[in-house]
This record gives sequence, structure tokens and C-alpha cells, in this order.
Amino acid sequence: MNHLARALVVGLAGSGFAAVAAEATEWRFNNPLPETRPETAELNQWAEDIAAATDGEFTVKVFSGGSLGLENTDALRFLPNGVVDMSLVWANYLGRDAPALSSVLVQGSIGDLEELEAALPVVRDIYTEEFADWGVVSTGFVALPMLEASIWCANEPIRTLEDLRGKKLRVWARDQVETFTRLGISAQIIPQEEMYVALKTGVVDCAVYPALYAHTVSLQEVAKYGAYLYPMATSPYVLGVSEEKWNALPEEHRAAITAAGEAIWDRTNSYEDDHQSELEARAKAVEAGVTWLEDFPEEDRAVFLEAVSETWKMLAEEAGGSAPEYRQRVLDAIGR
Repeated sequence: MNHLARALVVGLAGSGFAAVAAEATEWRFNNPLPETRPETAELNQWAEDIAAATDGEFTVKVFSGGSLGLENTDALRFLPNGVVDMSLVWANYLGRDAPALSSVLVQGSIGDLEELEAALPVVRDIYTEEFADWGVVSTGFVALPMLEASIWCANEPIRTLEDLRGKKLRVWARDQVETFTRLGISAQIIPQEEMYVALKTGVVDCAVYPALYAHTVSLQEVAKYGAYLYPMATSPYVLGVSEEKWNALPEEHRAAITAAGEAIWDRTNSYEDDHQSELEARAKAVEAGVTWLEDFPEEDRAVFLEAVSETWKMLAEEAGGSAPEYRQRVLDAIGR
């Protein structure tokens, strides 16, 4: 082959590679959770699954820790408008724009694992329907563990609701504010990323948080005491994308995202080891200097769960629209 012919072949080949590269698509995924959270590791695996299924033609880059500067509460504003391609969304943060979504499953309202497993299929169906009304496609779900919420305090050992009255308590959702207010306890919403400083500077005295995730926000560095209060079955995260962007994708790319979504649900929707993991996390907190107290008394937990039930009903009625129906669908599923 002469030099001219060889140059022509190389040039054509280069053009071909350029065309392939031009066809490759990368989407940005907003993950508000820290890099250290186990869900983030699952999301990274989910992104790898998508890339493998499409031979790298379609990839998703996960931006964790809120690095894109998007607020959880604004998801129904930035997702439908395509500000970011996809996002992890937690419905309980969306009460401002979609009150019915934030009251589908109130944290603490599910009493045990059996109820949780009965409720989740219904919750997923409701989310799929409701998000669709906002122009958002639920391409998959990420389950959270059956968590055990504890009260972490900076300076005083607190393990009763009576002791907690008069203290400033950090929570992360309105339903918690309403429940603790019913119990005569002052609670305020402080984002996870601000909790450390809030405890360190005395903005709050105590914080609600599961021991399982405490190390991911260095809670053991600013809280001297911890005590278990209530079981916290919670709703799953949604892997959301705008309907317009979703419909514009080739069918094979949609299939890859859907399959990866099913896989991440199968991996996370497992609860056998949750309690043991919780106990191990508490032990690590103790090793780091936290004094772990006896659990809150049974009577306190019963009072708390009764208050949660009242909060759930109140929020659903206040939200109106489909909210009371959604709550009843969940109650029917768990046999109440």
C-alpha cells in the first residue's frame, strides 16, 4: 500500500472512531448522599452495570455529596426541566411541592419487617404513579435498611422522652418535627451536611440518626452519648429522570437503565443482617468514645409510635388530594 492510500485509510478510520465517540452519551446523576454511604457504592455499581450493558455507548457519571449544588427539596423542579439528567430522590423531602408524596409512608409508622415487606410493593406503585404526574419517570428504586433511629446528644446522657423535653433536637423531615412536637419536644430540620456543625456549636443539643450511618458524617466526634429510640422503616429512594429525556433515549439504553434499576433493588431490598449491622455500628461508636446508653423505655417507644400514627393521619388529611387514599392503600397492605 502506497503512502497516499495508507493515509486515506487511516484518515477514514479516524473519522469512524470520531463518529463512534460522538455517538457516546454520558448523563449526570445527582446523588445527595455522601461518598461514604453504602447507597453511594450501590449507585456506582448501578452506573457500571449500565455502561457494561451498552458497551460504553451510554454512561452515567454519579456526582455524590450534593456536589452539583441541587437541593433535595427542589427535585420536582429541577428534574422535569432537565437541569440534571437523573437524580436520586427521596419522597419525604418533597412535601412543599407534592404533599401527597411526603405522607405516603411516614418514618416510624411501620412497626416491623413483615409490615415493611408488605408495604413496599404498594409504595413503589404509588411513587411511580405520582412521579409520572410530575413528568418524572421512576426508572428504579433503592431500598433503605430497616433502620434503628437513636438520639445522639453532645453533652448530656438522655434516654427518656422526659429528659429530651427542653432540649433542641435535630431532625431531617417535617413528619419528625410534627411527631416530636406532639411529645412536647422542640425539633428543627437541619440538613445532614450541617448536622455536625450544629451539634458542635450548640445550635442543637441532640440529633436523631441511625448508628448504622453515624460514621459517614463523623457523628461520633461531636456526640458523647447515644440511645436507641424507635424502629425506622422508611420509603425507598427513586431513580428519577424527566419523561422527556427518557422518551428521547434509544430503547436499548432505556432497557439497560431499567435492568440496572432492577438489580440495585434486588441487592438493597434485603434486611436479614440489618440489626446485627446496627449493633456493630454502635460498638464502633463506643470504640470512638461514645457512651452508649440503655434503650429508651418500652413505654416511651409506645408513646412515640402512637404519636407517629397520629402525625401520619394528620399529614395525609392536610395534604388532601390523593394522600388519604395513598395512606389507606398502605394500611390495607399491612393489614391494619
